[in-house]
Amino acid sequence: MKFSLAVQYISNAKTVPTRPQFRRWVKSALKKEAEITLRIVDESEGMNLNHQFRGKTSATNVLTFVYDEMESLSGDIVLCADIVEKEAKKQHKNLIAHYAHLTVHGVLHLQGYDHEDEKDAAIMEQLETKIITKLGYGNPYQN
Repeated sequence: MKFSLAVQYISNAKTVPTRPQFRRWVKSALKKEAEITLRIVDESEGMNLNHQFRGKTSATNVLTFVYDEMESLSGDIVLCADIVEKEAKKQHKNLIAHYAHLTVHGVLHLQGYDHEDEKDAAIMEQLETKIITKLGYGNPYQN
């Protein structure tokens, strides 16, 4: 399957995944051709985007913006490095494994999966767990 991935490192975080890592994670979750920009941001940009597009007053770990869902997907995935690091530390998770999980999570959102109700959340979590464990990481929903 063909896809293009542009990775933009805007954050000053010291530990962030490499482009090949992101590419592997995106590829593992993608079911159709896509053109994706993955942007790693700091907390202030994450907060601004979350406020502008979701009306929230704080940053979140991952935001997904879908531009085209036709034959080939097109969209952006924004990961807030500061929030990802805080969550990994608080939840006692490996930072790179947490990035892998959130990248897969964003790619699934790009493809129309969501977790708005319990049924959809269960489907999405099951798929995320399958992909993440196949990549060699632990179940992201177990501590």
